[in-house]
Amino acid sequence: MTYRMTFGCGALIALLSAEARALDLVLPTPNRALFDDGGPAFYMYVNRSFEGDSSHPWQGGQYGFWRNPIRTAGGILYTRFHEGLDIRPLKRDASGEPMDPVWAVAAGKVVYANETPGRSNYGRYVVIEHIWDGCPYYTLYGHLKSVAVHKGDTVGQSQIIGALGYTGVGVDRERAHLHFEINLLANRKFDSWHGKFMKEPNWHGMYNGLNLFGLDPARLFLQNAKNPKLTIPQFLAGEEPFYKVRIPNPGTIDILTRYPWLCGGVDPSSPPTWEIAFTKSGLPLRFRPLAEPIPGPQLADVKATQASPYYQTLGRVTRSGSKTGLTENGVRFLRVFTWPD
Repeated sequence: MTYRMTFGCGALIALLSAEARALDLVLPTPNRALFDDGGPAFYMYVNRSFEGDSSHPWQGGQYGFWRNPIRTAGGILYTRFHEGLDIRPLKRDASGEPMDPVWAVAAGKVVYANETPGRSNYGRYVVIEHIWDGCPYYTLYGHLKSVAVHKGDTVGQSQIIGALGYTGVGVDRERAHLHFEINLLANRKFDSWHGKFMKEPNWHGMYNGLNLFGLDPARLFLQNAKNPKLTIPQFLAGEEPFYKVRIPNPGTIDILTRYPWLCGGVDPSSPPTWEIAFTKSGLPLRFRPLAEPIPGPQLADVKATQASPYYQTLGRVTRSGSKTGLTENGVRFLRVFTWPD
C-alpha cells in the first residue's frame, strides 16, 4: 500500500540532503571541558550510596542511564535516566556561590520561564524554542539562580538568560550546576493528558518535562564540532532503537506535524497503524506506517537483554518468563503521543 506524502520542516529537511541548513551551537556556560577530557572537569558529580559504599561519580552528570544502580544476574544495572547534562561551574565567590552566567546555545524565542523553584525538580528554568530547518526544538536550562529573560523574548546566540545555581530538588550549593537539555516536544495538548492521568497539578503547561523528550546534548555538540553540516534528523539516524510498539492511528499525531521527518513525510492521518521505534528513555526515532489495523497498543519488539527490560525502559516494558509486553505505565506513556485519542 502506498501512503500519501506530506512535507514540512524545510521540505522534510530537503529529504535530509547535504543542502540542509547546518546547526550552529555553542555550549551554554563558559565551561568548555567537554571538548577536552569530557569528564570530571565538565560534569557535576552525583552523591551515590550503593551496597554500603559512598561515592561521587562524575558519570552521573551525563545524559543517559547513569543513576540508581541495582545488582542483577547480568551485573550492575543503572535504572534511573538522566535527561540532560549537569555542567559544573568554573567560578565561585569566597562563600562558594557559583558565578557562571548561562546563555542561549543558539538564537531563538523564550517560550517558558519558571521563576517559582518549588514547582519543579528543575527549580528555576527557562525553555527556548529554536527553529532549525523549519522544525522547532527546545533547549531547557535548569537549576538557575536567577532568570534574566521573559516569555516571548527573542534571544540571540550567547545572550545571557540567567545565572547558574542550585534551585530545585536534590541540589545544594556544593553541587551547583546547570542542567541542560535539547528536546522534541511531544504534544501541544499535553495539559489535558496530564489532567486525565496525573494527580499533581501541571504548573508548566506543555513545557512540563514529561512532554519534552531529550536527545544526547554532549554527543550532539561533539559531532556538530566535527561536522558543521550535521542536522538533527541525521544525528538521530545513528541512534539504535531499544523497543518498538504498534498503535492504532488516532487520525492525528501531533508530534508528526512538527517533525514529519520522523515518518518520512507520510501523511499522519493515512495509515491505519503506526510502528514507533523508541530509545530506552522513550525518545521516538521513527514512525513506520503499517497497513494492517490493530485493536490497541502492542509491543512489537524489544532488544534481548539478560535483565528485565522494565529497568531499562522506565517501567514501560516488562518481561515475564519468555513473554514481553507493555505495562500500564507504558500504555499511558504512548497516549502522550496519540492524545486526544
